[in-house]
Amino acid sequence: MATDVGSWAAAPPVDEAERSYSGDEDALNEAEVNGNWTPQEKALHEARLKAKAKRRLRKSSSRNSTSESFSESGDLVGGDPNSPKGKVNTNDRKSRTGKGRGLPKKGGAGGKGVWGAAGMVYEDEEPDARDPNYDESSQGDTVYAKVVPEIDEKELEKMVNPIVQEYFEHGDTKEVQIMLKELNLGPHKYEFSSLAVSLSLEGKASHRELTSRLLSDLSGKVMSQSDMARAFDKMLQELPDLILDTPEAPQMLGQFIARAIADHILPMSFLDCYKGKVDCEHARVALDRAAVLLKMKRGIVRLDNVWGVGGGQRPVKHLIKEMNLLLKEYLTSGDVLEAEHCLRDLEVPHFHHELVYEVIVMVLESTGDTASHMMIKLLQSFWKTGLITVDQMNRGFQRVYDELPEISLDVPHAHSIMETFVDLCYQESVITKQLRDACPSRGRKRFVSEGDGGLIKN
Repeated sequence: MATDVGSWAAAPPVDEAERSYSGDEDALNEAEVNGNWTPQEKALHEARLKAKAKRRLRKSSSRNSTSESFSESGDLVGGDPNSPKGKVNTNDRKSRTGKGRGLPKKGGAGGKGVWGAAGMVYEDEEPDARDPNYDESSQGDTVYAKVVPEIDEKELEKMVNPIVQEYFEHGDTKEVQIMLKELNLGPHKYEFSSLAVSLSLEGKASHRELTSRLLSDLSGKVMSQSDMARAFDKMLQELPDLILDTPEAPQMLGQFIARAIADHILPMSFLDCYKGKVDCEHARVALDRAAVLLKMKRGIVRLDNVWGVGGGQRPVKHLIKEMNLLLKEYLTSGDVLEAEHCLRDLEVPHFHHELVYEVIVMVLESTGDTASHMMIKLLQSFWKTGLITVDQMNRGFQRVYDELPEISLDVPHAHSIMETFVDLCYQESVITKQLRDACPSRGRKRFVSEGDGGLIKN
């Protein structure tokens, strides 16, 4: 009897709710056995079973966490000793669900202000320039490199045209080399040569001479023979378009090719590569022109005179001869535009006073008024177009004024012809009134008059 009492005392107390639930379950089980369950009773039974299972799960989890919190001495670890149920401290970082091991997160390497776990050694890393805390001055010696972006093919023409036009003014090839080295032409380097040649075709003979010199100086320093060959090959393909602006483009391009081969810019086999492979008629004309020039000048290293000599470099006697020939052709044809074109081709604007001088001398030496009127028409055209400036016009007339006494030895009536010509020029607004008044006049000098008895008149 005493044993039964002890076992009863050790048995855990039964909750009143469980007792009531167990009594209801017994009644439901009896009803199930009898087969008298209604659908409502069946649903109620299932809900009670689920609630009971949840209560048991909660009780088992709380018992496991409580047992793990006891130390070997039987005291609660981290619990409040005054708590009747031995409740665990809520600030404890150990898991209270019974699923964790009670270890800190990330092995103690996480958290605010923590740089990894204790005792961890980091290797040296290269500084990242994109790091917000990157300090350039603390990295030692810094080497700066200038990076020039590659020029696009569309922008190349806009960059090259001013360089070539400026070169036509100063003629300094070294400056062009410096400017090209500052540009990153990339694979479009050869197009500089083709653009320079195309611009010179539209310009003067002196421009073409300057372009040939530029190509010779750039070869081997900025551009190779393959770049030059590629540039001229492109020009041969573009000849049908170049002829629209420059009808003489095939002949000029042939002269460029001959000069380039003579200057060793292009290889000697450049023309042989096109034999029997050219379908364009204009390209054949250019290649034939180059072949003829090379055969004629085979023994000469450089075709220096292929473009002629520049205006400022020509001898004075040669220029005077050219101007005389120009005026004689004008008196024969009467074509003012052709005379203007020939004068522009001479490229000696500083020497136009010689043309004015030759015009007046021809008028003084001519017979009749035809030459006088034609020359006035010619000077008037040059004056209106601005080909001959005021300074050059005044200088030409003044030279004739100074030399008129000597001219009178060959042309006795030079003074009277000169006065008439000057008045006509003033009426056509070719010269100014001041220049007309400066014209010398030789009046009739009578020292002894007939009938005065041989007395000298005062």
